[in-house]
Amino acid sequence: MKYLTLFTLLLISQLDVFGQNNEQISTIDYVQILNKNEEEAIYYYKNNWEKLRVKAVEAKFIKSYQLLRLSESDTSDYHIILLTTYANQEQFDKREENFGRLIEARGDRKLLNEKQPDEFRKIVKTNESVGHLED
Repeated sequence: MKYLTLFTLLLISQLDVFGQNNEQISTIDYVQILNKNEEEAIYYYKNNWEKLRVKAVEAKFIKSYQLLRLSESDTSDYHIILLTTYANQEQFDKREENFGRLIEARGDRKLLNEKQPDEFRKIVKTNESVGHLED
């Protein structure tokens, strides 16, 4: 009986391994396009933000990313959603360091019509450290 109790306790303690919470963490930015500068904003995010994330996925600094554009009929106060997902807390904690290295290696930002980001976009809201539900 003693062994059965020990075996049962061991089995119960291992069940948590199979039912672990999803360790992914995301950051979400909601971006408003200013002064009808849609071309500049899209160009900026496709040629800077997205290219950095492609490199970050390759380097295993992040798990995934999404660059989303709301439909023109949407009445939200933002037009673009930037989603970066980290596989775990370690990737999330190293995000500034890792992206800093990628930005340094990349060189200058690419801009359309020499407009600076504050001329064509405003980050309306940021959600840091968004947890994912279990799979």
